[in-house]
Amino acid sequence: MLKRCIVAENRKLHASPIWAMFVVLPLISAGYGTFNYLQNLEILTERWYSLWTQHTLFYSMLFFPAMVSAYAAYLWRLEHMGHNWNLIMAVPVRPFDLFLAKFLVVVKLMCFTQVFVYILYLVCGRLFAGFTDWPPVSTLFFMLRGVLGGLAVAAAQLVLAMLIRSFAVPIFLGLVGGIMGMLLGSKGFSLLWPYCLMQQGMNANRSEDMLAGNAVPFLLACAGWLAVVFVIAGVVLEKRDVKA
Repeated sequence: MLKRCIVAENRKLHASPIWAMFVVLPLISAGYGTFNYLQNLEILTERWYSLWTQHTLFYSMLFFPAMVSAYAAYLWRLEHMGHNWNLIMAVPVRPFDLFLAKFLVVVKLMCFTQVFVYILYLVCGRLFAGFTDWPPVSTLFFMLRGVLGGLAVAAAQLVLAMLIRSFAVPIFLGLVGGIMGMLLGSKGFSLLWPYCLMQQGMNANRSEDMLAGNAVPFLLACAGWLAVVFVIAGVVLEKRDVKA
């Protein structure tokens, strides 16, 4: 049943308008980051690392939460139309399978987004920043860690999009979560808020590795927040129908 749910969720992406956002927002983020890097060469002296900080700062804080929120809201859009929730609760599929299928599809989109962001980083570094070498391998690990940090964000936004019929409100809440993540991260509370984890994993706005010698607490926080959100989603879906 889970496999069939995943297939159904993937069909929603065919000719979907979210692909335009998938392209445009990373392009804006990369353009701004590259411009800011080129305008501050006297300060940003660590080449690929400095360019990475500029590319990932606003992406991890604003663009990523907005994109994941839009992915989640779009996948719940059909369920919120008409009386579709009544039909879903009547079909022989565990409600949590539906949520898990949407989560896996959002994670797939999130991975595609991360790869696209990294390709833009490479292109901007080689063409516009004039680098003749290649980025440090550590930036690849930053990207992968960003995926791990983003899992709880994806799950949380799916819960919000499940409970809120509006398409725009969950996206707004995702932006608020990202901004709060920046503020809490700057105070040293990165592990206490799921939206901080993506920023920390990406090593946004830092040249030195933020997780050097501290990877285990980060991984535990990622797993812990994801488990908490899954439990909340399971309780909501099993104990009561989501009002349509």
